[in-house]
Amino acid sequence: MIKPTLSETDVQKLLQDPSPERRAITASKIAMDFNLGSLSSSERALAEEIFRVMVKDAAIRVREALAQNLKENPDVPHDVALNLARDVDRVSLPMIRFSDVLNDVDLLELVRENAETKQVAIAERTHVSPAISDALVETQNENVVTVLVENHGAEISERALQKVLDDFTQSERVHGAMAHRPKLPLKVGERLVALVSETLREDLVKHHELPPSLASDLIFQSRERVTVGLTEGSSDHDLYGMIHQMHDNGRLTPSIVLRALCMGDMPFFEVSMAVLARTPLVNARILVHDSGELGLRAIFDRAHLPKSFFPAVRAAIDVATETDYDGEENDRARYSRRMLERILTQYGDLGVDFDSDDLEYLLSRVGKLPVALARGAGQNLGH
Repeated sequence: MIKPTLSETDVQKLLQDPSPERRAITASKIAMDFNLGSLSSSERALAEEIFRVMVKDAAIRVREALAQNLKENPDVPHDVALNLARDVDRVSLPMIRFSDVLNDVDLLELVRENAETKQVAIAERTHVSPAISDALVETQNENVVTVLVENHGAEISERALQKVLDDFTQSERVHGAMAHRPKLPLKVGERLVALVSETLREDLVKHHELPPSLASDLIFQSRERVTVGLTEGSSDHDLYGMIHQMHDNGRLTPSIVLRALCMGDMPFFEVSMAVLARTPLVNARILVHDSGELGLRAIFDRAHLPKSFFPAVRAAIDVATETDYDGEENDRARYSRRMLERILTQYGDLGVDFDSDDLEYLLSRVGKLPVALARGAGQNLGH
């Protein structure tokens, strides 16, 4: 262990030597001893008093040396950490970015100074609380918000994420950062898909000379594919909120409802029928799974889905009733494959007439499942 070097001589040298370089060296030396935790209680008290002198030093390099050496020490006196955090960027940013001594009250004060560099440093912290995230989102600064959303240690509420999408509907940086977050609320994820789709449509028309109608068709198909994939493992409450949002914005199409069902996503289908038919979810489930002829037909008609879709819906529900999860790893993917293969190999016999786009979509989904899953699915055909 390095022997502590604080002494009365050190203090006198620090206070009397006019050289900023000497004071910066001394600042680093005292801070490193403080970090080692080897000081006696009296030496520690003396070090803290020296820090309080140093944070008022006229030379930036002295304050900078202090901040760089104390930024990750949780035992720095709060007043010292806060004074350094309020300083010029060279001094403040290391403390703001790394110091756990600063609390949410301090950080909110710093956010409200409207200095972008400090706001970015706060957004980069290892952990950012929901309250601080809210304050950073309220800045409506694209750089700040992008850094915040990129930070997987930032807790960002659903309300704040929705505001981000409100404020940055055209920002590819923000959309990209949000798309890479580990988990998004369903309503946010679905809305993000829709926003990205509109941006891509404009790019396709502008840069590739595609007719707007064709670009819309291509993006629409991709958007539906991604949206169905968002729902795995979601609660009824979250799913209901997302599907209501889709319906309110004209994105809950008959095609996406049918495709989800054929992929084995029964919860998506059940909630969609409840929303479209304006029926409580528990009632919708009873009607959908009625073994007779009346229940499904009644809710189907009330949902105003195309009449041509009914045979496919009836067939898919029958197949789903006869198909089980195997309980092994990736059983969701294998279940989907078994559903698709049985529907696609038997749809002619079942009286189903798929639209060409829907048929192409479903065939493409089968083709993208791993080969290992294909063998598992093949062994279950006919069961």
